[in-house]
Amino acid sequence: MASKGWQHPYVNIFKHLKVEEWKKSSKEGDVTTYTDKTLKCSVFRIKGPVPTNSYILLPKNSSQSLGLTGRYLYLLFRPTPTKYFVVHIDVTAEEGQVVRLSFSNMFKEFKSTATWLQFPYLCGAAKDSVYESTAKSARQGLIGPAPISVRWTCLMLDLECMLLSYLNRSYSHLKSIKLCANMAVKNLFTSDLLLNPGVSFSEAKLMGLSSSRGTGPVPREMAFPVPRGSSWHDLYDYIRFPSDGTKLPFDSIQKGSQSPELRWASTQKKHLRQKSDCFHLSKPIQDRVSLIQQITTPKSVSSNQTPVVTSIPELGMVSTHRKEDVLIHNHIQHQQDSPGSSSHQVTSRPSCDADNGGVHVYVHPCEELCKQGDESEEYFCTDDPHVVHLSSSKQTKQKQLLPDPILHLRRIIGFGGANTKHALWTKSGDEVVYPCHAVIISMNISSKQQRFFIGHTDKVSALAFNGHTTLLASAQTGSHGVVRVWDHQSGNCLAMFRIHAHSMSVLSFSYSGSILCGVGKDRHSKTMVVVWNTLHVNKEGIVTVLAKAHTDVDIHTMKVAFFDETRMVSCGRDNIRLWRMRNGTLRSCPVNLGEYHSLDFTDVAFEEGISSGHVDDRILFASSRSGHIFEIDYSRVVIRNVRRLLPAQEQHGDRREKWTFKTGPGIAINSISLSASFCATGSEDGFLRLWPLDFSSVFLEAEHEGPVSLVSVSSDSLQVLAATSTGNLGFLDVSSRGYNTLMRSHTDTVLGFSLDGIRRHLTTASSDGTVRIWSMDSLHQLYDFVSEDNPCSVAFHPSEQVFSCGFSSGIIRVFDISSAKLLVEHKHHRGEVVGLTFSPNGEFMYSACSQGSLALYNSSEEDHNVIRVVCNVVARGTERAPDALTVSSNSRCLAFVGPSEYIVTIADARALDELLHVDVSILDVESPRLDSALKVCFAPASTEHVLVSTSANKVLWISTKTGRLLREVSKVHKNQCSSLAVSEDNRFLLTAGDNAVKVWDYSMQLHINSQMFIGHSEPIRQVSFTPDQLAVVSVGDAIFFWDFLAHPADSLTESRSPLRVNHSSTRKSVQSPAELTQAQMSNGMPRQTAPLPSSPPPRLDIGIIDQADHEALGSLSLCEDAINSPNIPVLCTRSGPSSECRPATSYLKVTELVTSSQLNTSHLDAGEMKDKVVRPDCYRHFIPRFKTSSLDQACVTPQTGEEGMRLKAVIGYNGNGRGNMVWSADKGLFAYSCGCIVVVEYLHTGSQKHLRGHNEEVSCLAVTNDAQTVASAAGDNSSDRCLICIWDVQSGACRSTISHHRGAVQCLAFSRDDRYLLSVGDFSEPEVALWSTKSFQLLSSVRVSGPIHDAAFSPSTASQLACVGTMGVYFCLLLSQGLDVDLKVQCVKAPAEVGDVEMTALCYHMDSYLFTSTNKGHVCVWDVKSLRCFMMWEADEGEIGVLQCQGNSLLTGSNTRWLRMWEVEAVCDSKPGQKVSNEENSETTVGLEQEIMLDGTMVSAAFDNTMDMGIVGTTAGTLWYIHWSGNSSIRLVSGHKAKVNDVVFSSNESHFATCSEDGSVRVWSAPSNELVVQFQVLSQACGCVCWSPSVDMDSACVAAGYGDGTLRIFRLISSEMEMKMQPHRVAVTAIQYSAYGHVILSSGKNGLVAISSLQNGATIRVIRDHKGAAITTIQCISKQSKNFGLDGKELWLAASVDRRVSVWVADWLKNKCDLLDWLTFPAPAYLGDDKPPPSLAAFCPTDPSLVVYTGFGVEKELSFYSLDTKQIVKKISIPHWATCISLSSKNQLIAVGSRERVLKLITSSSGRFQNFLHNDSLQTCHFSPSGTLLFTVAYNEILLWEVQGL
Repeated sequence: MASKGWQHPYVNIFKHLKVEEWKKSSKEGDVTTYTDKTLKCSVFRIKGPVPTNSYILLPKNSSQSLGLTGRYLYLLFRPTPTKYFVVHIDVTAEEGQVVRLSFSNMFKEFKSTATWLQFPYLCGAAKDSVYESTAKSARQGLIGPAPISVRWTCLMLDLECMLLSYLNRSYSHLKSIKLCANMAVKNLFTSDLLLNPGVSFSEAKLMGLSSSRGTGPVPREMAFPVPRGSSWHDLYDYIRFPSDGTKLPFDSIQKGSQSPELRWASTQKKHLRQKSDCFHLSKPIQDRVSLIQQITTPKSVSSNQTPVVTSIPELGMVSTHRKEDVLIHNHIQHQQDSPGSSSHQVTSRPSCDADNGGVHVYVHPCEELCKQGDESEEYFCTDDPHVVHLSSSKQTKQKQLLPDPILHLRRIIGFGGANTKHALWTKSGDEVVYPCHAVIISMNISSKQQRFFIGHTDKVSALAFNGHTTLLASAQTGSHGVVRVWDHQSGNCLAMFRIHAHSMSVLSFSYSGSILCGVGKDRHSKTMVVVWNTLHVNKEGIVTVLAKAHTDVDIHTMKVAFFDETRMVSCGRDNIRLWRMRNGTLRSCPVNLGEYHSLDFTDVAFEEGISSGHVDDRILFASSRSGHIFEIDYSRVVIRNVRRLLPAQEQHGDRREKWTFKTGPGIAINSISLSASFCATGSEDGFLRLWPLDFSSVFLEAEHEGPVSLVSVSSDSLQVLAATSTGNLGFLDVSSRGYNTLMRSHTDTVLGFSLDGIRRHLTTASSDGTVRIWSMDSLHQLYDFVSEDNPCSVAFHPSEQVFSCGFSSGIIRVFDISSAKLLVEHKHHRGEVVGLTFSPNGEFMYSACSQGSLALYNSSEEDHNVIRVVCNVVARGTERAPDALTVSSNSRCLAFVGPSEYIVTIADARALDELLHVDVSILDVESPRLDSALKVCFAPASTEHVLVSTSANKVLWISTKTGRLLREVSKVHKNQCSSLAVSEDNRFLLTAGDNAVKVWDYSMQLHINSQMFIGHSEPIRQVSFTPDQLAVVSVGDAIFFWDFLAHPADSLTESRSPLRVNHSSTRKSVQSPAELTQAQMSNGMPRQTAPLPSSPPPRLDIGIIDQADHEALGSLSLCEDAINSPNIPVLCTRSGPSSECRPATSYLKVTELVTSSQLNTSHLDAGEMKDKVVRPDCYRHFIPRFKTSSLDQACVTPQTGEEGMRLKAVIGYNGNGRGNMVWSADKGLFAYSCGCIVVVEYLHTGSQKHLRGHNEEVSCLAVTNDAQTVASAAGDNSSDRCLICIWDVQSGACRSTISHHRGAVQCLAFSRDDRYLLSVGDFSEPEVALWSTKSFQLLSSVRVSGPIHDAAFSPSTASQLACVGTMGVYFCLLLSQGLDVDLKVQCVKAPAEVGDVEMTALCYHMDSYLFTSTNKGHVCVWDVKSLRCFMMWEADEGEIGVLQCQGNSLLTGSNTRWLRMWEVEAVCDSKPGQKVSNEENSETTVGLEQEIMLDGTMVSAAFDNTMDMGIVGTTAGTLWYIHWSGNSSIRLVSGHKAKVNDVVFSSNESHFATCSEDGSVRVWSAPSNELVVQFQVLSQACGCVCWSPSVDMDSACVAAGYGDGTLRIFRLISSEMEMKMQPHRVAVTAIQYSAYGHVILSSGKNGLVAISSLQNGATIRVIRDHKGAAITTIQCISKQSKNFGLDGKELWLAASVDRRVSVWVADWLKNKCDLLDWLTFPAPAYLGDDKPPPSLAAFCPTDPSLVVYTGFGVEKELSFYSLDTKQIVKKISIPHWATCISLSSKNQLIAVGSRERVLKLITSSSGRFQNFLHNDSLQTCHFSPSGTLLFTVAYNEILLWEVQGL
């Protein structure tokens, strides 16, 4: 596979493998050769009664790979008549995952998993045969055995398309092929060419088909013979999959319905012109494909969906009945008749983005729509690598539910499922892996964060880790045993395989992970042991069976020996057996148990600690239900010792005999686990006990609420995991003897829940007989109510801390949570309580039972008196529990199903008087079965809608005033919907069914209205939004918490059109096609919605409805969104002949010259502007970094010349800016921004000048042509308008400040003569403003319709300029009339050839041409005079955000990190034609001269006049010097992109080090501030850094602490990592060398301080005094401590977030470390929304006996504590809470930073201070050792100050 050239143009697989020799391939069963009469050549025949027993396998065994990379696989075969066949194709994805593609005429439906796709194959019949007639009438092929007249077939499979479409994986190569009986096979071949078997070589030449164009005829050796005068398609079948033919309701492989010639011509045309292949996906498959993609690729679908032309039913009807096909046909016919649209636009398939990965809806041609079946179909699109040009068809954006995914599984409350015997430690001991029904959870024991492994379809029954805990194996229960192997770190499923066993109960990995052992039951219920080879599972996903054994003995557990992968041990009832695998055979021998042969053994464990010992030294321990613990000699297979666990004996009068070893009831031991020093046992009495290995006595035990089913000791022996049969999971910390509960859970199905939004509590009722209350924030169990009567439903009071619970006996109990007491009990119901709820205002409570009674209670009183009980009004039965009742949001209406299952009743919520009956069974008159109601739900935002789910899998919208049907959705789930919920804003609908949750667009007017999410293994009982609408809760087998990711105000790609109503009396008011064209399509853009039909939809035509219905329907629509959208026509709702329907808004297209007078802004009509602000889809648009801090407006800065410190250097460049770097090569000016500072740098000296006048992030810069003036723009937190500063470069003074734009300024530009300054506003207020550079007065401004991204003046004349943005290119002209300047604007759309794009950047060439770029990588060339685009080419694969042009050279920079130089001389010499041409299909050529890849997306660039030298800025915070002729690139300025966490000086101040959230540690040279070396650690944040105390730089080291608890020491002289250690399991928060460099001190978030040796990296001491509170500061100093009465040479302190400071005396050479003092500072309760201020402490440099402390307390102050007098000797008040402090060794100065962006420089003696402002809150500040320099850091802005003193 190193070279793929030999595979072109095709590979004959049979010839390549020499199949006839059977050396590289294999055959099994009846495989013969014969001469076929039709083909007149020798072919293979495979036959047999069982297809899987006769086959040809290519290559010979599964461990080999074909390695064929061709995209298309061609199979030449003929199914055997009246027989079945199977074909298995294994392909490998780029990430190494092996996926099996299978097709057979035995398969009845499409099935899919993450690693297996199964397609039904529908055999075609011979032409004019009776079978063909049958197939035509059925509009499908023949299901089942092949017909007698089946023909030879050329089957082409697009492997790349299949893999990408169904699993969102990238195809790598073909691995193997297995052809199973019954069939005849001529050959197989692979190719990257799309070949036509029906075209001969001569015909191909005439048609112009060649391999250079990606197509051609089939090779002669593969072709089927065609007699003269005959047609290939009359003799043979050609099937292309994915295809364009008619489909069944499931995906299948079959011959298309279109004629072969037409289909090939269409396919050929699309292959050459389009970017994607599209194929049908039926509606049931969409959900399954979406499901598989959510499992395999959790990334979101790109929002840049390819636009399509489509239509939707007008009344929100989402039914798929055949009658609606006519409606859709009318829609499309309406489009075709409209001017500006054509049949080509409708029938051509638009291209799709590669990253979309979703399902896309496309409109069929009319003739195809008339032939559609009952299912609504969709297309699935994938990339075609041979495409060289985009289709020119007009396209519109497809609308789908966004974001995708809209739910994200955050937490699950639950443990177990199949059993509670499986939970595992990771090797690091920081995570626990356990099953929760069908989901596997990996929980971090510190943060309680969960990761999920989703893929099993039934409850997980076994888990196993390999020794390094990198591979995780899991098995599921059920009749078909399925085993999955996962990569634990990434969560990817590496392999899935089935075994012919059920009830898989045991899995065990070998230590290396190359062997996996499993135990289950075969079909005869005999115990079966299987051993698999998993050696290659990581790379190839291959798992093979090594050995298999059947046995009659019982096996409770089985484990692979960690010292020998061929040995295993098992135990069960009456046996302990030792197993060994040799030569593919698995054999066992029993341990001679003697008198103990009848015991029931539960667990086995090997003694650890003898890693290299011989097998003869091994000791095996086994536990039993009788309490015996056996010690077994492994080599001799004999018992060495037996011990027994007996309960404590009590004296009873009636029993005097004493229990002995053999008498009395022993305590059943369920689990045993060993470490090197002790043994842990879990027993039936609920105790976890720790024993020494001699079992002399128990030294630690923990009692649980139920029997302990599992114990497991962590690898470091410091923690013991325990699980109970009551659903609890926790661990015992051996060192601290503390117990931590990880999970509590119900042990049976959760029946219902209720939410308390005020206190954020969740209450659940379960079949296990308990009602539990949980915290929604921590998910901890708060209360547990146990009852002998089974609870059925629960409900929280909306305001009080009270909840009610209904039971199966009919009793209603009301509980007060605060006092944990029962308030009242009601017994009015005779049956099980199926509904229980409170009114939203809290005045009433309602309950219903299964016998049909309904009760009303007064919940405003504590005793909840009964007001009324009504019998036989609620439908009988329990299927509607637990939420059979629903109350409207205004507390006026109550809805339920009853008195029969067909009736929905709406009653008065205050008196239970019936208001309305709706019979749902008569709503669908065409259905042969009566439809019954299941669930009812009010829409919270509209009391006029009640939603009903029915037994026919529909959801109905019903008017609460008239009972009319407003809307219905069919086929909501495969099975019945079990729960309904609507969001508070009526924008989303939740449904539950098929063990899945679906989120729907409430208006049902998108192409893709829903998203489905899996995870539950049992039916979901209830689903609901949380009161804050930020999460979704679903219950069933467990409690699932989902993050709801939709934005509160903006969650869809486009504004949704309102629900439309057509009155029979107002049908004439519908616009004609011509009117629609004029109103909607005047701008030349494709329609976003289809024109309305001339008549309403047939099924929902309800005639003239009354005003109540009309209002109800109107409230269903999002009218405010519709008005805001310029794309959607809104129909008027007035009745009468004078009614006139017209769009509320229209597209904005500036085609006339718009003038504006001086100081008079020209605004377009408000009705034509978008009120809804949407961020444009391009990176070129500047978006300020989000900040949580705010500047203290009352802060006063020192006067110029009086500052106590001067800004010396700014380190870094703001990569978030756009165009925020300027360079004048001839004038020598170089300026850029970093945060709120503009830096002017002199490259020859490296010195800097700082322009400081902004207090927010600078977005862009501009420089005059004489390089004397610089303009900068940034936000201003003291005003709502952006501030533009005008700077004099020579003096650094601010000449003027101007402001006009409310949002951020996107672009600044000076005119060629420097008379004018242009400023452009952002997307929130897109406006172009023109300023005079003499007075800096606003001359003119123009508001445009869409966001503008870039602007530029013409280089030859100051009167011309251009802008680019969302709407296209704006050509502007300046007209001067005296002092007045008019700005005339003309907008031209982007050419149709580039599709729906954003114009992102522009630059002029001379004065005749304009280059523009798009967010999809195109460069367009415009003639400035004619305002027309005459050429375009694709210059990049991503968005181009930087364009520069000088002479005949054009520079492009994009978000793909490529910087390219183009030769465009030929473009400029060409004459603009009448039609837009492409560089590929025109005589003009554009040459790529040079390219270079940089470290990030390009955001700014400046080059000299020759375009040979320039400077480029990237989002990585780097400014690069580019020299094309020298082929070199040099970093000029480098900074951190992410947040900087620490910065420190070396002891000699020659270097300093910084660390960042991006995991980098950088070392800089102090005099020049140049980057010396960078150490990068991926996927880990670096939180702290320190220097070694050595003065000699040859021996200097830098130590850094990381988020995974590791410390890394880097040596500067070698630029290499010298040592890595991991003394912590949590993130490192502080690090410091000891004063003399003997040890290194580090602390973690858990409050532990570790002292590590620098010799071997070992942790020599752990300080636990601060445990539980994160350490914020560690400082070490050199000081003799005799004055304190302790022996030591060093002092060090640690401060923690709980306001405690410990001071220690240490002598590390003598291994001494003693506590000197312990300080605790009081504080009130912190009531802020964010984290409290940190606790900070430091030794005073001038007097080390003083400790300076600040933190959250009673007052904001600095406290000086004396270690001599043990008291506070001084306090200094400060106005803000401190976030960082640093003490200078000079002038008694203290630097204090705060969240208010202020650094205070304070003199500790006098309290005098000065303020210095920053761009964001300060997270760190550090004085240099000499005290002359100070570093301050605000986010990623690093400032170096020269300290002069106050």
